[in-house]
Amino acid sequence: MRRIFNVAGPCNPKKHYMIDAVRRLGNEVFSLIHDEQYFVIHAARQTGKTTLLKELTRRINAEGKYYALYCSLETVEGIADPKEGILSIISALQEQLDTDGFPHASSFGEDSGGLTYSNSLLRALRKYCAKLDKPLVLFFDEADSLSDQTLISFLRQLRNGYVNRADSPFVHSLGLIGMRNIRDYRDRYRSPEKTLGSSSPFNIVTSAMTLRNFAQTEIAELYGQHTADTGQAFEETAIELVWNQTQGQPWLVNAIAREIVQNITKEEPKRQITADMVEAAIQSLILQRGTHFDSLMARLREERIQRVIEPVITGETGRLDPIDDDYLYAKDMGLIRDDRGKVEPANPIYGEIIVRTLNWRTQQAIEEHGYPYQMPRYLKDGRIDMDYLLRDFQSFWRENAAIWQEKYNYKEAAPHLVLQAFLQRVVNGGGQIAREMATGTRRIDICVHYKEHKYPIELKLRYGDGTQDEGLKQLAAYMDTLGADTGWLVIFDRRETVGWAEKLTFKKAGVGGKTVTIIGC
Repeated sequence: MRRIFNVAGPCNPKKHYMIDAVRRLGNEVFSLIHDEQYFVIHAARQTGKTTLLKELTRRINAEGKYYALYCSLETVEGIADPKEGILSIISALQEQLDTDGFPHASSFGEDSGGLTYSNSLLRALRKYCAKLDKPLVLFFDEADSLSDQTLISFLRQLRNGYVNRADSPFVHSLGLIGMRNIRDYRDRYRSPEKTLGSSSPFNIVTSAMTLRNFAQTEIAELYGQHTADTGQAFEETAIELVWNQTQGQPWLVNAIAREIVQNITKEEPKRQITADMVEAAIQSLILQRGTHFDSLMARLREERIQRVIEPVITGETGRLDPIDDDYLYAKDMGLIRDDRGKVEPANPIYGEIIVRTLNWRTQQAIEEHGYPYQMPRYLKDGRIDMDYLLRDFQSFWRENAAIWQEKYNYKEAAPHLVLQAFLQRVVNGGGQIAREMATGTRRIDICVHYKEHKYPIELKLRYGDGTQDEGLKQLAAYMDTLGADTGWLVIFDRRETVGWAEKLTFKKAGVGGKTVTIIGC
């Protein structure tokens, strides 16, 4: 059977190229199981959690010391009534026990209908564990999808069984698996004004682990499996670009390769895969906006995510607290990462999608209102006349600033988002935009690429008299990395006491032998 790059559902080594998910988690999990611990495994969407659990279940059962059962709670999602929710969990366990051919499966939860929901799961697991000739290891997938009181009752019953295991048989070791850490289970239901009591259902968890992304060597290993099967090789520069753009996010790594193999080189299946093909695949995935991106970007509407993402966009991450629950939540959701204190989108592709998602309405409005901001308008001798383009933006900003700043939920980031929507509308006619959210520096660096030409632009919010000098130094450093001698610094002045005549400026400056155009907005 021909293997493929998988982008939907758990991986099967017979059908898919894959990297061992247990390796990415670490062997600590086996020690926790042997020590009878309850734990959490959390990771962002489509990183391989279900693949991991199925492999863990297989290995534990093969070892023979325990019975290991994988049970998904996805079908219980959205059931707010705890009576119905707990009975649905019992039903899910019944179904999985029967499917996997476990001993005494038919008797599991047989008297649940006559019990109160607050102890029916506890009783069902106790009675079942008492019948088994080996300890039971249980993995609950999608555990964080349980609603409100269903989750509280579920955890309380697990805690009751856990703390009384010396007197009554119960689950030997248990894993709760989902996107959220145990910290966020608690915070969803315990506000400062409300307590769940001293017997917290959350205090039975001894460890919280995460499933890491692929390392660069693992991307090469994954792609090497395809090469071994088909003879189609990936250039080293292609693998490096995939790593840089994805930071090893498993779905993205697989999706890029799948796009290249199935579409870009479909007619030439032996053709070597290059960095240019990787770039083309990335652009195609961004434009397709599949469900992976949509489900992730839906989080941007959440207030607690906005509180983290907005300063990332504006470069004001100095105000973020790395131990704040909202910050940790955004990290758990796979939206951000921190690298030695530098906070940024989890990978450049997500950064691009975040900006495009937030400024999409502006791009649509520019198109629907028939504004003449299209690439041919700004081309001169095969180059973009960036001065002309940004003068047009000044006019557009003056006419629309109040409207668009009011429409954006991300009001602090509105100037950055509107300018990037304007630029995106123009370069859709044949160019590309590379963005660098230079965190902690109160700026965003943008490079517009058109043919072989590069146009570096820096965006800043005015915060004081030193903004311009700081921006010039920062832009000059960015231009050095691009090998560019000409750049543009856009400074947004949001003071209500200053009129447009003073805000709208356009002047040239020299910095270290480079020419910078300073645009006030």
